[in-house]
Amino acid sequence: MEGLDLSLAGKLLVAMPDMGDARFERSVIYMCAHSDDGAMGLIVNKPAPEVRFGDLLKQLGIEADPEARDIRVHFGGPVEHGRGFVLHSADYNSGNGTLEVDDTTSMTATMDVLEDIAAGRGPESSMLALGYAGWGPGQLEDEIALNGWLVCDARDDIVYGRANEFKWNAALKHMGIDPLLLSSTSGSA
Repeated sequence: MEGLDLSLAGKLLVAMPDMGDARFERSVIYMCAHSDDGAMGLIVNKPAPEVRFGDLLKQLGIEADPEARDIRVHFGGPVEHGRGFVLHSADYNSGNGTLEVDDTTSMTATMDVLEDIAAGRGPESSMLALGYAGWGPGQLEDEIALNGWLVCDARDDIVYGRANEFKWNAALKHMGIDPLLLSSTSGSA
């Protein structure tokens, strides 16, 4: 696909039931970047239950204020699992380490955002993802054309909400689609 007509940065990708890639089954992905060079996003509905934020801070040598809020750690995607990305509200900017996705959402992949969250100075809304989902040039557009993904506007309750098990359904309902009507098998009449 030559020349990108529309950037999906700031949108949600919602996996179709017959996507075919188990790593993305029932995934909701917040798109952080999308251009002719490829795309990058973070899965927002798959927590990493074996990783706790407090334990991660200790491992990184970051002391947490007891009053600071705890944030859930997510599996952000299959690329670079050991690297952390904080998706957050635009009220926080670490300087050159923050990517402003749109007017309401930014992403920071530097240690200072974790230090600020641990000290209670971080963004109002945030989620931490380990790893990310990435696509090469034209790959995401091809997957969308093959009905692997639906695209919708992002909502804070879906991106930052704690009820991960309901985010896929909520994103579909946000688009006016009843999840029960989506079939995981296709056919013809």
